[in-house]
Amino acid sequence: MGTTIAGVDGTQSIERAIALLLAVGRAGPEGARPTDLVTESGLPKPTVRRVLKALVRSGLLDQDDGSRRYHIGPEAYVLGLLAGARFGIHAMSLGGLARLSQATGDSAFLSVPRDTYSVCLHREEGSFPLRTHVLQMGDRHPLGVGAGSLAILSMFPDDEVERILEANTAILSTELYKSYSPKVMRELVARTRRDGYAFNPGMLMPGSWGLGVGVRGPDGRPAGALSIAAIERRFDDARAETILPFLQEEAARLEQRLRQPDAEPRPRQAKP
Repeated sequence: MGTTIAGVDGTQSIERAIALLLAVGRAGPEGARPTDLVTESGLPKPTVRRVLKALVRSGLLDQDDGSRRYHIGPEAYVLGLLAGARFGIHAMSLGGLARLSQATGDSAFLSVPRDTYSVCLHREEGSFPLRTHVLQMGDRHPLGVGAGSLAILSMFPDDEVERILEANTAILSTELYKSYSPKVMRELVARTRRDGYAFNPGMLMPGSWGLGVGVRGPDGRPAGALSIAAIERRFDDARAETILPFLQEEAARLEQRLRQPDAEPRPRQAKP
């Protein structure tokens, strides 16, 4: 007889495990406390404990011996690598990110949507010695927070934007995201759609500014975003206008590669 999770056979067992796995993932690098997982899932504490233990045994979760917090485990990382063969936006973006960082001297990023959050999959450092460290590979923020994340949110239809904002109400009310009320988010989405790019004037971290352009997948859905971030004094209007065409071109090239994975269109020669 196979092992069951939480002592329940079938779909309910699987759904509980998936819900808790996703909840741990959303908690980010700090990990998730057992009490928070009980509250978020709405499940009885003994059930949560049994499901979490099963996920740890499978390697999908890991528990810190000191803090007792749960983190995404090594087997989840392996699954992510295997999924990369199909969902290859990361690999396809690397050349463009390198060109962006080289052309601008600033850090270039790939972000992708995951549920109601965005996750930074890659950070390519530029040559300029003063850098912003507001976004690192693996960091996640609610959709709409940051230039790349805002570009992604703005590509969703209005009803999905509202669903995402409602789902993120609690976290957007915390001190870290105090600048991002639902009203402000809707205004940012409208402005991004109007302009064709997202602009973040240091809303998450003062002094760290960014530009972002969304990337759609072959199905027309938001697949991710490319963005550039730098310290504030490198983002006057004239320089932003210089950077934006490079960003838009690389986003268009990435969309084309997602549609035609075997094609690698030749880029225009970027001026330093």
